[in-house]
Amino acid sequence: MLRILHDRRIPGSRANIDHIIICPAGVFVVDAKRYQGKRPELRVEGGLLRPRVENLMVGGRDRTTLVDGVLKQQGLVRAAVPDDDAPVRGVLCFVDGDWPLIGGAFTIRDVDVVWPKKLAGMLGASGPLDPPRIQSLQRRLASAFPSA
Repeated sequence: MLRILHDRRIPGSRANIDHIIICPAGVFVVDAKRYQGKRPELRVEGGLLRPRVENLMVGGRDRTTLVDGVLKQQGLVRAAVPDDDAPVRGVLCFVDGDWPLIGGAFTIRDVDVVWPKKLAGMLGASGPLDPPRIQSLQRRLASAFPSA
């Protein structure tokens, strides 16, 4: 069972959440991006002597602010289900990106960076949510984040 809420308003803001997907594996907050022919990459700097810094690079440009946006959305969704132990995951899904044949997906600051087929596999995984909980979460999130 899979429930999807598309294009949801964030109350008190002009911003929106592209997709909230509720499935057995948990609640996924998905921000879809179209950077045609550009490769998303993780750049890590620092480490032993300097603080470790992770940056999201897309087509050679720093797009780490996209991660910040997903983390904010993920926090809002998590706050909308405070009494629930459902896992809430943030996802940046790059449509039409230049993904390598092997590997490619990565996680930056607890946000998964994937392509559509990889996301579909994540959504199909088993998890702690049964159909009644999925429906309950859908109703609660639809109420908290109205349609845009």
